[in-house]
Amino acid sequence: MQNQLLSKVPSVDKVLRDEGCQRLLERHGLKLVTSVIRTTLATIRSNLAGTATELPDMQGVITLVAEGLNSQLEASLLPVFNLTGTVLHTNLGRAGLPAEALNAIITTAAGASNLEFDLATGDRGDRDNHIEALLCELTGAESATVVNNNAAAVLLVLNTLALNQEVPVSRGELVEIGGSFRVPDIMARAGCRLVEVGTTNRTHRKDYSNAISDKTALLMKVHTSNYAIKGFTTSVADTELAEIARQHQIPFVTDLGSGTLIDLRKFELPFEPTAGETIENGADLVTFSGDKLLGGPQAGIIAGRQDLIARIKANPMKRALRVDKMTISALYEVLKLYLDPDRLTERLPTLRLLTRTVEEIDALAARVHPAVVAAVGAIAEVSIVDCQSQIGSGSLPLDLLASKAIGLRPAAKKGDGVALERMSNAFRSLPIPVIGRINAGSLIFDLRCLEDEEGFTGQLSELKTADVL
Repeated sequence: MQNQLLSKVPSVDKVLRDEGCQRLLERHGLKLVTSVIRTTLATIRSNLAGTATELPDMQGVITLVAEGLNSQLEASLLPVFNLTGTVLHTNLGRAGLPAEALNAIITTAAGASNLEFDLATGDRGDRDNHIEALLCELTGAESATVVNNNAAAVLLVLNTLALNQEVPVSRGELVEIGGSFRVPDIMARAGCRLVEVGTTNRTHRKDYSNAISDKTALLMKVHTSNYAIKGFTTSVADTELAEIARQHQIPFVTDLGSGTLIDLRKFELPFEPTAGETIENGADLVTFSGDKLLGGPQAGIIAGRQDLIARIKANPMKRALRVDKMTISALYEVLKLYLDPDRLTERLPTLRLLTRTVEEIDALAARVHPAVVAAVGAIAEVSIVDCQSQIGSGSLPLDLLASKAIGLRPAAKKGDGVALERMSNAFRSLPIPVIGRINAGSLIFDLRCLEDEEGFTGQLSELKTADVL
């Protein structure tokens, strides 16, 4: 019986000639459709050789081919609702861009641009020229350059200024950033030798002075933006390190990690050192991210002394780490917003989300609560709960922001863990996946980052609650 069914499986050519396949060919082309047909027919034969007892008719085969095409062409990178409570979530793309930056990306990406072309002279230009002056104005630096992220910025600085030489760093600053990337590993890849000074919780001025030798290339301070040591602690201030570096005629470099351009206390947010303040305190170079507290595209910014930046730009690695025209155009528009700091919370998504009041979020929760109840009321208890948001991406790890969330607790008393995972999966399977967090027996949707209220509630009718039971 199975052999008879196998002999009736249509050929690739027969499927291609079928009238139902013509629309697929017009839409996707011969090469791709043929490939998917082969895969589909191979699956049918495999099923018939196993337990399947029925052969799909031609219409059924065409349907399977269409499903295969849709599956193969469906983008894996999708927009999601970030309701985790972490505003700058590394796994979810960190900072959202303002409208000005999005429009600039579209304009620049659409065709040719003067990326490395000097319109005044007709000669080759430098892509950093499009943003260097603005970065210098905002930070007080003499010069600046941009690479693809802050880890690359640190790597490039060390490889340029400290190749085959020593760099003292406090043991309390040997941080590990996301994805298990560690400062000591980056330093090793940069070709310099780490000299650990002080202890984990206490490092003194004399520790740096005693570590400096004729092999020392620079002094480096790493801002511990993703953790904090409290209690019996001592660290050396930037001004003191700058003084030591000047005495030994070596550069002083500060890696801010996340970094910001303005004092966040102005917006009633926790303090974070700014790039301008760091340079004012004596740093010869400062490195920081573009897509964290700055609220821009992924980038690593290096700002400081003109002679040092010139050496960095001359390093062949700079070409391998440079940013493209879309990043430059987006970063420029974001930097422009900082020229008008009084309106930043209105125009910069990152600051807008970080400064949302509890009252505003509570009102939002009251509006979306009925829609969530209607969608999952049969399988879960839905309530508005107090919660705390975090800034995220290694920024201010101990400082939390009061917020409000929708909490979903499975109605069944048994198998709560399984029900929670199934419920979480059901929300992640929506057209625009909803990402929350599981905590204390509930699925929590922190609403601090929810701005598309209609988009969120409008798709809840498609939630497959049957899969949760």
